[in-house]
Amino acid sequence: MIRTMATIQSIYRYPVKGLSPEALVRTSLSSGETIAADRTYAIENGPSEFDPSAPAFKSKMHFLMLMRNSRIAALQSLFDTNSHVLTLYCNDRPAVRGDLRTADGRRAIEEFFANYCVGEIRGAPKIVSAPGHSFSDSPGKVISIVNLASVATIEPLVGAAVNPLRFRGNIYIAGWPAWHERDLIGSEIAFGPSARVKIVSPIERCAAVDVDPETGIRDLSIPDALMQSFGNIDCGVYGEVIADGDIIVGDLVTSAQ
Repeated sequence: MIRTMATIQSIYRYPVKGLSPEALVRTSLSSGETIAADRTYAIENGPSEFDPSAPAFKSKMHFLMLMRNSRIAALQSLFDTNSHVLTLYCNDRPAVRGDLRTADGRRAIEEFFANYCVGEIRGAPKIVSAPGHSFSDSPGKVISIVNLASVATIEPLVGAAVNPLRFRGNIYIAGWPAWHERDLIGSEIAFGPSARVKIVSPIERCAAVDVDPETGIRDLSIPDALMQSFGNIDCGVYGEVIADGDIIVGDLVTSAQ
C-alpha cells in the first residue's frame, strides 16, 4: 500500500526515439497502449530490417540513441503531432525541418543526421514508423514511471546533481519514498480518478543515463553507481495501462487494490 500522498509531478512523451522530450500538462491513457505519440518514429542507424507492414520490436541498438550517440542530446526537437513536422534546433538555432509523413521531409531529416553523426553511424540514417507501433525499449506497450525521490538518492552516489530527464520517463512521481516503486512490482496503481496501471517490471539502466540531456556530454556513471550501491542497475518501473482515463499534472497517485 502507498502510505504517503503521491502526485504526478510531470508527464512527458518522446515523439522521435532518442530525441528531446515533449512536456504535457495532461494526456489520456488507453488500455494496452503507450502514451499517445510516444516513440512514434525512430531513426535507423544503418539497416534494421524493420518492416512497417509487419512492425515488430527491434532493439534500441538498431537506432540512433543516447547510449551510443550522446551528441543527439544537444539537439532540441519540436514535433507537431497534427502535421508530423519535426523541427531540429542546434545551439538554439533552427537546423532542419521536415514533414515525417512525406519522402522529402524525411529525406531532409535523414541528411541532417548523416552529417551531424558522421563517423558514428553504421549506414545511412532512415526515418521509420508504422501505424500503432511504438519504438519503446520494451517489447510490450508500456509507460515508464520514475520516482523523483529515488533519483535524488543517486546524487550523493555520483557526487553531482542528477537531472531526472536523464531517465527519459513518461510519468514522474513526487511523494513516494525513495525506491518505493520496487515494492510495487505486480501491483496496480491509480492515476487520478479512473486511469489504472499495473506495474510489471523494473527498468534496467544503460549508459544513456550518463549523458546530460541538455549538453549531450557523458559526464556521470550512474549504472556503475547503482550496481555498487544496490547490486542492480534499476531506476524506474514499467507499467501496463489496464483502465482508460485522463491524467493531469498534479493528479493523485494511489493504490488501486
